[in-house]
This record gives sequence, C-alpha cells and structure tokens, in this order.
Amino acid sequence: MNFNGKRGAFYKNMFAKAPAGRPGTADEVANVAELLMSEKGSFITGADFLVDGGATAAYFYGDLNR
Repeated sequence: MNFNGKRGAFYKNMFAKAPAGRPGTADEVANVAELLMSEKGSFITGADFLVDGGATAAYFYGDLNR
C-alpha cells in the first residue's frame, strides 16, 4: 500500500481511526485462511470474514463516518 500516493491521507486516517490502529499483516490474513482450510473450520460455510482490524465497523458506526 502506498501511503504517499493520492489516497495516502485517506488510508492513514482509516488505519488511525480503526480499532486496531494499524494495517494488518499478511500473516494475520493467512491465519484466517488457515482456519478456514483446517479441520477446525470444517463447519464454517457461507460466511463473510472481514479481516480489516475493525475498519469497516469504524466506517459505518464510528469515527470514520464523521
């Protein structure tokens, strides 16, 4: 992600105001994929997993929406 591009300020603001306060790592995203592909995730079907540190919730219900 380019924080110096024309949308850089938007992304910096989004991550600062999200509950996690930072962008996620590749390992954090991979952990969700690992769960879904493992035996522990065998009963999970038809679900959406937002792996965004709370950015979507903050946009709709919190500081980012203001």
